[in-house]
Amino acid sequence: MKLNIFLLLLFMIFSPVVFADEIYSAPSANSATTFQNIQYEDCSKMYNLEQEKLFYLTIGAINANNFTIDEIQSNNGYVIFVAGKHKYLANVAKIDNDNSVLKITPCNNLYYFQPGIITNIYKYIDLNKDTAIK
Repeated sequence: MKLNIFLLLLFMIFSPVVFADEIYSAPSANSATTFQNIQYEDCSKMYNLEQEKLFYLTIGAINANNFTIDEIQSNNGYVIFVAGKHKYLANVAKIDNDNSVLKITPCNNLYYFQPGIITNIYKYIDLNKDTAIK
């Protein structure tokens, strides 16, 4: 009886170690949550939107991703927000009356961060660009 309990406990303790490679898989290298070197060109995106609407959509995207807003400057069109432990600058610039550009860059100029930070903001704007701003 004691031998059966001992073997059962031994099996329960060492079974996750034996099958660890099958249960847990390493994240893929192209994951949006893996830290990567980001190209500067990937940090900006042009939109067929007015500057004011893109600015408000950017604020909404930052809030929807649960990032913390540190500073908002509506006259200059920028937002400083915190994602994880790092600060980022989201800058909206007017190209002409119907087009504007959004540039999201890290405040510490280290372009080694999770690409999901910028791609999730871009996706939110792409999904909500046809909605009316109230």
